[in-house]
Amino acid sequence: MAEGEPTGGADQSGAQGSPLAAPSKLAGGLHVVATPIGNAADITLRALDALKRADAIACEDTRVTAKLMGIHGIHTPFVSYHEHNAAKMRPILIERMKKGEAIALVTDAGTPLVSDPGYKLVRECVAEGVAVTTLPGASAPLVALVLSGLPTDRFLFAGFLPNKSSARRATAGELKGVPATLVFFESPQRLPESLADLADILGPREAAVARELTKFYEEVRRGTLPELAAHYAEAGPPRGEVVVVIGPPGAEATPGEADVDALLREALSRLSVRDAAADVAARTGQHKRTVYARALEMSREERGK
Repeated sequence: MAEGEPTGGADQSGAQGSPLAAPSKLAGGLHVVATPIGNAADITLRALDALKRADAIACEDTRVTAKLMGIHGIHTPFVSYHEHNAAKMRPILIERMKKGEAIALVTDAGTPLVSDPGYKLVRECVAEGVAVTTLPGASAPLVALVLSGLPTDRFLFAGFLPNKSSARRATAGELKGVPATLVFFESPQRLPESLADLADILGPREAAVARELTKFYEEVRRGTLPELAAHYAEAGPPRGEVVVVIGPPGAEATPGEADVDALLREALSRLSVRDAAADVAARTGQHKRTVYARALEMSREERGK
């Protein structure tokens, strides 16, 4: 929301007013609306009211949104807005809002802008002076965090983990020292391999795998990263959408030079200098350039013998 712009509280059926008492015309601008992540009843009265009174609903998949709107008896026209047409559609939507239209932005499930192209539309609205407000609601990262049983006072949502193991391990290494609970999205097909990588880099931290949140088969499996990695290695990929929550680091001692050298010596026996340095940097949380410089030095010493 741009600074100085109205939040759309009472005059847009906010906390101080009933939807029944709201004006018939929704204020022009962008209304970012959270939708359910599973259970269709997990949508606010204010969100339903805004979706009914908007001039159009911008959505990722019109089929998914049509199903939800059908359940709640909403017949507002749809506009397709997703990562493949976002660049083309943004100026069209901006122009409509500049003329006074109210556009409700939704995602297939949860809160828009969390791992979708919606943030670019918000940024452009702010740049163009178009009013932006949000109607909060369901969000998978927050639901998983609450159910995990892990610390909630400080957390970092890091989106989807990389597809490839090497990139995944590097990401885990970069986040290893973050003093917060970590929250990731992950594909169920990659979950066993991802948990193994995370366990190798982050160690035996407490963690939770949450799937099918708010749905009939909702499940939260808790344990250490090695325990969870072993479970899914045996059981195979689960069904449904998955969120991984990992507890913050403990008071582990920072590895000393001798520890780093020992790890490098082992890594250099099977990997190139660059790959060995990247692997050890991920394992220890040390700066990549520092570890690479030491790996080069050790490699030259070995060749000079």
